[in-house]
Amino acid sequence: MRASQLYAPTLRETPAEAEVISHQLMLRAGFIRKAAGGMYTYLPLAWRVLRKIETIVREEMDAKGGQELAMPVIQPAEIWQESGRWDVYGDEMFRLKDRHNRNFCLGPTHEEMITTVVRSDVRSYRQLPLMLYQIQNKYRDEIRPRFGLMRGREFIMKDLYSFDRDEQGLDESYSKMYDAYTKIFTRCGLEFRPVEADSGAIGGSGSHEFMVLADSGEAAIVYCQKCNYAANVEKAEMHPIVAPDEEPLPLEERSTPGTKSIEAVCKLLKISADKTIKTLAYQTEKKLVLALVRGDHEVNEIKLQNELNCINLALANEIDVQNLTGAVPGFIGPIGVKDVIIVADATVMNMHNSVAGANKTDYHYINVNPGRDFKPAIVADIRMIKESDPCPHCGAPVNTARGIEAGQVFKLYTKYSKALKATFLDENGKEKLMVMGCYGVGVSRTMAAAIEQNNDEHGIIWPVAIAPYHAVIVPVNVKDIAQMELAEKIYTELNKSGVDAVLDDRPERAGVKFKDADLIGYPLKITLGPKALNENLIEVKVRKNGEIFFFAPENFVTEIKTLLKKL
Repeated sequence: MRASQLYAPTLRETPAEAEVISHQLMLRAGFIRKAAGGMYTYLPLAWRVLRKIETIVREEMDAKGGQELAMPVIQPAEIWQESGRWDVYGDEMFRLKDRHNRNFCLGPTHEEMITTVVRSDVRSYRQLPLMLYQIQNKYRDEIRPRFGLMRGREFIMKDLYSFDRDEQGLDESYSKMYDAYTKIFTRCGLEFRPVEADSGAIGGSGSHEFMVLADSGEAAIVYCQKCNYAANVEKAEMHPIVAPDEEPLPLEERSTPGTKSIEAVCKLLKISADKTIKTLAYQTEKKLVLALVRGDHEVNEIKLQNELNCINLALANEIDVQNLTGAVPGFIGPIGVKDVIIVADATVMNMHNSVAGANKTDYHYINVNPGRDFKPAIVADIRMIKESDPCPHCGAPVNTARGIEAGQVFKLYTKYSKALKATFLDENGKEKLMVMGCYGVGVSRTMAAAIEQNNDEHGIIWPVAIAPYHAVIVPVNVKDIAQMELAEKIYTELNKSGVDAVLDDRPERAGVKFKDADLIGYPLKITLGPKALNENLIEVKVRKNGEIFFFAPENFVTEIKTLLKKL
């Protein structure tokens, strides 16, 4: 490709709408243009990156026995109603009607669709296992699309679905996909970690997220350097902390005016936060919930929602809290409240002579002893893990990092096959439910994540495997016939040898071309100037680390291919 013909409209200024570096650089480097909130046009450079990621994904899916198909983007409401998700999926689903007033949706995911496809044709155990996948646009009406391709309303995704005879077969399919995902992100040249994760709206009870590590990542993860345990903070399990035994003291009410925060209570009563019980009120579709954690801990709302098995969970408003407890937030507690569900973190149940809200504004109880003074409906791990907490597997302190979820694998078991009656006959002619898994890679998100992880003040630094082009050839002076003849020769030879090259033949100053090369992020920049002609040496600069090499024209192509393999 010649730069004079390449449609890559670069920008010198960063658009005000772009908050994260991948969004800024994709706009500036001419990779994308905004069509509407959360929806983008992929320009040629971006499309080349996406196609390279898709090729890697296809090769790894096919290597594990996956078969590619294509399902409709528009899905009938009936199959979602049959699974029970039509009414509970929420406002993220784009819903529409046809001219006959039938309800449809734009597919946010395809569990229902693939299950109805397979159930109509698979009858025998001999037809299993099956692994079917597609690469397709998905649609989710995000309440606040942001961060460019990181959280959009239209995005490209690979979704594979496995169908097995039993849980042992599911374990094998899950293991194949876990291995395939590891290879995909390794081949894409990304630094990542597979972490234990919550299954969310997809369902099931076993899941890993593949997190591309980046300081700008919107997800927090914890990992243990000693035993390699890693998890999303929302999923990370926590063992109860056992407090030293104390003789229970009589429950007392104390005046604590104006102490709405744990910090203020501790200062007034001269105690540490680990001697307080923090109470947060949540509204669900069932009733008001009081969640209890130790004062120096935070409630993990994902864990709490899973324990409650509720659809909606949100902090209760002050009026509802006051009506049910008699106090404003900051003074509520678990003692004496009625018509609420109390959920206590397991660590709370090991506390002695603690402080909690008295359900009376400006008052707290001291010497609160769980079990004696209140009995929660649910005791569970509902707290958020934090830096230096003990690893749940080996006890060593955990570290925290930030990551971008680029892929996730789920064990669905029979969640959808049961709801949609996807069955088969086993060896004995007995009808059984298919055991399912689903596995997604955010193709467009992987492109954005690669930029978030690989950039500097000058622009993008593409990993070689997914770079739109491997090298850019920059003749310093396009009016110099000798420079252009050499540039044309190198350009032709590189492309013939399988190296994707761009010839920057624009009549621009060399500095402008160099800036564009760094902004777009070509792994190699080949500069042709007087040195190339006078000394018979061609300068090659590595975008990733700034190293400069000089190669002779005679063995130039071989040297370039060798260098690319090392990057």
